[in-house]
Amino acid sequence: MGLPVYRIVIKDKDLKQMENNIWSDRFFPATLSSGNGSSQPIQIRYRGGHTREYPKKSYEIRTSRATYHFNAEYDDPSLIRNALSFHFFNMIGVPSPTTLHCVLQLNGANQGVYLRIEAVNRTFFRMRKIPVRSIIYAVNDNATFDLNNVSTNTPKTSLFSGYRLIKGTGGDRLRLTRFIRSIHAKRGKALEKYLNGRLHMDNYLRWLSGAVLTGNYDGFRHNYTIFEYQKRKAYGFLPWDYEGTWGRNCYGKEVASNLVSIKGHNKLTGKVLAYSANRQQYKRILEEILAGSFTAQRLMPVVRKMFHQIEEDVYRDPKYKWPLGMFLYEPDVIHAYIENRRRDIRRELQNL
Repeated sequence: MGLPVYRIVIKDKDLKQMENNIWSDRFFPATLSSGNGSSQPIQIRYRGGHTREYPKKSYEIRTSRATYHFNAEYDDPSLIRNALSFHFFNMIGVPSPTTLHCVLQLNGANQGVYLRIEAVNRTFFRMRKIPVRSIIYAVNDNATFDLNNVSTNTPKTSLFSGYRLIKGTGGDRLRLTRFIRSIHAKRGKALEKYLNGRLHMDNYLRWLSGAVLTGNYDGFRHNYTIFEYQKRKAYGFLPWDYEGTWGRNCYGKEVASNLVSIKGHNKLTGKVLAYSANRQQYKRILEEILAGSFTAQRLMPVVRKMFHQIEEDVYRDPKYKWPLGMFLYEPDVIHAYIENRRRDIRRELQNL
């Protein structure tokens, strides 16, 4: 049995406008139908950064009830790394988007295999019964909790640089900038108390564990969402865009399993792990995950299931970027990464 098929119909003039200005975030009206024969009105636009220039583009689609990202996964030879990562994060207790592999058709033309990803927005948290005060996306390399710009090493004109407010007010924007300023201004016990009050520490260390174990080099500068728990008034974190993981970078190049340090690489993680109590908690979480979730025995059945679900449709994907031999080899790449990463982490744990 093949993957579910989503069919988009959009007026030729609107599609032409999208194609003529790929960097526009303007939405256009269209209809979306699936296998049950029903169709619904939608709003559609391109999404992503440099990937908008690819022949296989990604889309954001809004329905009356939900928002989805249809990701082309163009740079990932396996087409499953995002889905596998979010599955893994959910396994270790970090709320993460649900995913569904599918085939996308646009005005009758097969666009190939896509990954439908649940958007992280108000609905995401409402479905999980997590009351949140604000939702903030980390959208570029400046989202490192640093006082300086990454590219120029000069002071930021705004400490909110690198972030985008999705839910909340100007007060929520100001509160994050105060948090960033405070973690640099405070020292010693005062900083430790502040971090443990303003961060949901278990969530943060589990998110850090997931980013480190999956090897997402970009996961500390952007590719994450901050949310503020309404009752605790503490920040939580969850992952976004984990295509460059499990032994390959975000362009599909095979990389060493030890590319990402156990300590990650942003200013906030450095501040958190400066304290022994947090390092010990982090160690306990990593050891728990290594003993349970991050094993070939637990993960490879998931890999093989996803692989076999999409295999037939990958062969028919007119825009698949890689030689098919690479696709067939991908479960082995992921398996080797898991085994090697386990050894890396056990070695680094001894010096944490």
